Amino acid sequence: MASTPVRLRTREKSKGFLLALPAIFWLGVFFLLPVVIVLFVSFLTRGRGGAGVMPLTLANYERVFNVFSGVLTDSVWIAFLTTVICLVVGYPLAFFISTRKNAWARQLALFMIILPFWTNFLVRTYALQTILGREGIINNFLISLGLLTEPLQLLNTSGAVLIGLVYGYLPFMVLPIYASVERFDFRYVEAAHDLGANDLRAFLRVVVPLTLPGVIAGFILVFIPTIGAFVTPDLLGGTEGIMIGNLINQQFKGNGNQPLGSALSVVMMAMVMISLLVYVRFGDRRAL
Repeated sequence: MASTPVRLRTREKSKGFLLALPAIFWLGVFFLLPVVIVLFVSFLTRGRGGAGVMPLTLANYERVFNVFSGVLTDSVWIAFLTTVICLVVGYPLAFFISTRKNAWARQLALFMIILPFWTNFLVRTYALQTILGREGIINNFLISLGLLTEPLQLLNTSGAVLIGLVYGYLPFMVLPIYASVERFDFRYVEAAHDLGANDLRAFLRVVVPLTLPGVIAGFILVFIPTIGAFVTPDLLGGTEGIMIGNLINQQFKGNGNQPLGSALSVVMMAMVMISLLVYVRFGDRRAL
């Protein structure tokens, strides 16, 4: 009789494994296998047409960190700046939306945040390209006011890349912070005031710690995709806004260098994994 519960648990585990088998197969074939292939190709030598051939070598990684270290640093820096700007803009915006007493106004504000997702990201980037061009809306407006005598070079700059990334990824910062603020009990702020804390101290000691999970989630959701951004730097930055995603694309086009492109991809995946590990460790501690 004692073995009956054990048999039931064994059967349940077997059924659970069988139910998860299609997902395991999908992840193995379409996620793990491509990663293993890219990792293997990154150690090959460049052959004819840019394809990887034997023997194995570490030259590709040496070139990544010696020749392209500046691009890696710029990619991380631009991604970090994008995330900080999104945080500075998105944090008060999330509070503004969540504190609207009128439910209709709150839903309308959320709708305006989500509305850009209804349009393809590439189309929105082309729209920014038109706005920032030498004959775009910004230059024409400033010239019409007499503030400029000739158009500014806004396009094909790092600043244009930063503007495009902030525009594209700001909702990913606002929405998780909004979710944290929605669960926040503002009576804690009243209690802090009753205990003698001013507005700034109550914000730093009460509001920020309790909404930090949303901030961390938003930071990860913005920082990780912007490291490997390709479309925005390509269309808005030109040669001045090149990032690691553009380098990877160049290596796999035409007679590029597939082993070098694979090494760049592995390095980028490593940076993403480090960011995720920091988030998991820090998030777990915050949960405790």
